[in-house]
Amino acid sequence: MFIIDGHNLLHAILKADEQFAPVSDVELCRAVGEYFSQIGETGEIIFDGTGPPEKTGFENIRGLEVYFAGLGTDADTIIEDKIIASSAPKGLTIVSTDRRLRKAARVRKATSVRSEVFWAGLDKHMSKKRPPKEPSGKRRGLSESETKQWLEFFGIE
Repeated sequence: MFIIDGHNLLHAILKADEQFAPVSDVELCRAVGEYFSQIGETGEIIFDGTGPPEKTGFENIRGLEVYFAGLGTDADTIIEDKIIASSAPKGLTIVSTDRRLRKAARVRKATSVRSEVFWAGLDKHMSKKRPPKEPSGKRRGLSESETKQWLEFFGIE
C-alpha cells in the first residue's frame, strides 16, 4: 500500500514539469487513483490543512483514499504515525521527499520513493500507448447478413 504526502507530490510535479502547472489536488488524486487501478495497487494520500470546503471531487476515486490533516496537525505527522502504527511496514511505500518521512520509513523497513520519482513512473505508465480495442466481430463472428454479403461478393453459393 502507498501512503502519499499530497502537497509534497503536488510541489514536486510543479517543480519538475511546467506543463502540469494548473494541476489541482482533485486532478492529482484522480490521476493517482487511475494509476493504482491500472497497476493493481491501493493507497492513501494525505494533504495538509482542511482542504476545500467542497470535497465531492475527492469521492469515489478507485484505489485511493483521500484525507486532510485538519487544523491541529499536519500531513507529515499523520503519515509518520501511520508508519509507526503499521503491523506490516515492509508492505508500505511512502511517497515523499521529506527527510523526516523517508527516515521514518527506513527505520521501519518500509519503502520510500521520492515524489518526483513516483510522478515520473506514473507519468511514464499513463502515457504508454494502449493497444487498440479488438473489434467486437472478432469474438462473436460475422452476422448472418454479413456472411451472406461476403459469400455473394466472392461468388460462393
